[in-house]
Amino acid sequence: MSILGFRKTEAPAPKNDDLAAFLQGASIEVMPRTAEKVDDFAAILPRGTRVYVAHIEGTPIEEMVATAARLRRDGMEPMPHFPARLIADRTTLNDWIARYRNDADVDQALILAGGVAAPHGDYATSMQLLESGAFDGFKRLHVAGHPEGNRDIDMDGSMKNVSDALAWKQKFSERTDADMAIATQFCFDAGPVIDWANGIKAAGIDLPVHIGIAGPAKLQTLIKFAIACGVGPSLKVLQKRAMDVTKLLLPYEPTEVLTALAAHKAAHPDFNIEAVHIFPLGGIKTSATWLATHAKDEE
Repeated sequence: MSILGFRKTEAPAPKNDDLAAFLQGASIEVMPRTAEKVDDFAAILPRGTRVYVAHIEGTPIEEMVATAARLRRDGMEPMPHFPARLIADRTTLNDWIARYRNDADVDQALILAGGVAAPHGDYATSMQLLESGAFDGFKRLHVAGHPEGNRDIDMDGSMKNVSDALAWKQKFSERTDADMAIATQFCFDAGPVIDWANGIKAAGIDLPVHIGIAGPAKLQTLIKFAIACGVGPSLKVLQKRAMDVTKLLLPYEPTEVLTALAAHKAAHPDFNIEAVHIFPLGGIKTSATWLATHAKDEE
């Protein structure tokens, strides 16, 4: 509506205080090829943001380390992936760690099995990497979590192997000086996430959870990634959205699922999800903009 030729501008929607608090300390991830598209990470992310450096099969370690060093120069905290099944042997593992430490001052790592079926060398599980002792002296170690299970690990559709692995990692955390947390696969439905988080806590797993959430993206893009990554029951949220022609062409945003999780956290302060990790499937700049819009303003 306009009056006397002046267009009325809509005031920005007020921020949801619970959601803004829940997004404090959110992390995000990049690959070397996506990092190349960002001129300055400090221009799109708060300084000190933890940025995972995702290690995709076939990416040379030189590119991985260069990306971590670039993030460090831009004021970020790089946390590279160490996928067990892509690491040939102890010599290779030690080399990667030395490169990251010397060139990018890395003291954080995400330890995971890796998304390939057969090991490329001596390591098949994240537990083998952890118990190798190679990460002694790291300040922070994250391990993988699967709120909806993982068919590559539990082919029968159960949660037995992933649950046993978390129990092992819990015991490992009790004998290391490093801060540890569980970083999860991305999900789209708050209910199953809450049930899973409460379930592992009841089972004696007190490692804090960094819940994986897909950033804004086209619906078709998210469905493709969700199927490829083995996302379970919460995929129905996307499929239901795809059936609604009024939403089919609109980009997905994680506001609804995160608002529900934030409300649960506000009502239950001891809830074991302590942070959010964004998978920027629709582009890192798009996810960073969404975070800036909904997160608490910097002091």
